[in-house]
Amino acid sequence: MVRSCFHCICIHIVAIEIWLNGNRLSEMTLSNYFFRNVSDRLHSEHDRNLPALSNPQINSEVIAADRLIFNFSIQQNFSQEELQSLQTWNLLDHLVSHAEGLPNAVEAVKEAGSASKDLMASLEEERLLSSINGSVHQKPKEKQCPYSIRKMNSSEFADNGYKLRIPCGLIQGSSITIIGTPSGLLGNFRIDLVGSPLPGEPDPPIILHYNVRLHGDKVTEDPVIVQNTWTLAHDWGDEERCPSDTDSNKKVDELERCSRVVGADKQTYASSKQINGSKHSPPSTVGPKLRRYFPFKQGYLTVATLRVGSEGIQMTVDGKHITSFAFRESLEPWLVNAIRIAGDIKLMSILVSGLPTSEDLEHVIDLETLKSVPLPIHKKLDLFVGVFSTANNFKRRMAVRRTWMQYDAVRTGTVAVRFFVGLHKNQIVNEELWNEARTYGDIQLVPFVDYYSLITWKTIAICIYGTEVVSAKYVMKTDDDAFVRVDEVIASLQRVNITRGLLYGLINFDSKPHRNTDSKWYISPEEWPDETYPPWAHGPGYVISWDIAKSVYKQHKKGFLKMFKLEDVAMGIWIAEMKRKGLDIKYEKDERVMLKVVSRAMLLHIIRGLGRCYACGRNSRKQNVRLVVEIDEGFETVSSLEQFGICI
Repeated sequence: MVRSCFHCICIHIVAIEIWLNGNRLSEMTLSNYFFRNVSDRLHSEHDRNLPALSNPQINSEVIAADRLIFNFSIQQNFSQEELQSLQTWNLLDHLVSHAEGLPNAVEAVKEAGSASKDLMASLEEERLLSSINGSVHQKPKEKQCPYSIRKMNSSEFADNGYKLRIPCGLIQGSSITIIGTPSGLLGNFRIDLVGSPLPGEPDPPIILHYNVRLHGDKVTEDPVIVQNTWTLAHDWGDEERCPSDTDSNKKVDELERCSRVVGADKQTYASSKQINGSKHSPPSTVGPKLRRYFPFKQGYLTVATLRVGSEGIQMTVDGKHITSFAFRESLEPWLVNAIRIAGDIKLMSILVSGLPTSEDLEHVIDLETLKSVPLPIHKKLDLFVGVFSTANNFKRRMAVRRTWMQYDAVRTGTVAVRFFVGLHKNQIVNEELWNEARTYGDIQLVPFVDYYSLITWKTIAICIYGTEVVSAKYVMKTDDDAFVRVDEVIASLQRVNITRGLLYGLINFDSKPHRNTDSKWYISPEEWPDETYPPWAHGPGYVISWDIAKSVYKQHKKGFLKMFKLEDVAMGIWIAEMKRKGLDIKYEKDERVMLKVVSRAMLLHIIRGLGRCYACGRNSRKQNVRLVVEIDEGFETVSSLEQFGICI
């Protein structure tokens, strides 16, 4: 992000996962339907011919995926609100043909096609019931995403294992607490976080395999915890053992992958005892007894909690941190749809909490103030803000709507904010997201399942919306876990007064690719052979001028953009190529973008201490505030700007 004069911004990230439509194949495509009803100009510019590919097999995959996504049945009559959520979707019909360098791209589009087909069938059923009953049919709450699931009756748990369904996946902050006693002959047991099976595959992927072996295995005779993942395509991955033979200080979410206490030698001392209680009997002294600490013990009750972090999954046992396991590519927490527990453990209860859930519209008292301002096609804007979100991050989106989307500039329509969300593989999530999209009017669905490795496509989508759907002088990208001072962003851009060739944000001019294969941001020499990256702005919040956004869209249509899985670096790569071709690029760096993840308490301190007013109705001196703040937790509980001490 940039360092110039962004005056008082903070961005707070809300997460969303959104999806889109689809049903039976027919001759009329959804894309054609939209363009015919909304914009003839967009329709005339939209070239539907897929470019020829050199590899016939890839060409076949591309055409199949393209048809699966875009040849939806349009027998339903979409409302204007529903059509608006598809505006970007309809300009992204060539994604798969330009997907080289992005893992799981073709699969993600195919999965979105399957998900959208199921969604359209559900919507058709809803409309049918609505026409019969004469009112909009609402699904009962028990069929929606729950916040928590409790299984407290031990009689429900079978001796040969137990499987608990997770309706809408997991998100950061979700936790699974298992109370039970390792028992049986060996006391070995395992906990699997299982995903949804892929179309045509008999067995679902395992996002986390947590295997407790109290009597060791072929590698060791000592107790050990083995963590791993499994997919049909790649079989078992590289297992991680705790304790491990290799001394490693690697961490996930700032926590040790294997706590040093596991397997460490501990000495326990027994005090001197007198036999039979006689004062004249010689004392029997038991010397120090050497043992090794292991969190699970056969015959002893255990409280074990798996918690989802931003980088991976942590396990605590009886209040002590034990292990951390980093997410692996395409195996993300939102995919989890069941917990499977098997082996020698006598379960007493299971508690799953912090699950993604949307607000019941009947109980949203401020509903009208949270709805976005309708935007006519090509409306001129000072700033368009695109927010990355995933489908089941309902609460983060609501927090954004109630806080920085309430700035006057947003409410009056000079600034527009839209969430960009991919489809979910779970139908319940997709149904709730569709309902959210047509209720609030601020969601743009994109035609792929929302894997982290594909977020670069969302960057393209934001550029498309900011130039083809609306006409924004500046286009900003941020995340749903950031807080944005919209008023100060506008003021800063006015002070910078650069309307062409601008990249504004916290810019890194000399960063190098991560070559450590254990890094979340690992980049192989094949993906990027150079020693350094071109200048790029950090992802929590950066701004580009209209001409750069327009060029991104044009180059994407022609298939000239280099696809790179780190979206903020990708933007830097694209801009460097524009500069090489003669565009005058101006890099404006602002170090007030805060990358460090902070708690809500720290956020309140930053904003209230450095904001434009400490309490509404009172003035305080302006200072050099942070422009963008990433937030670890607590943002979802904030219900207004006033709670941040910000007056609007």
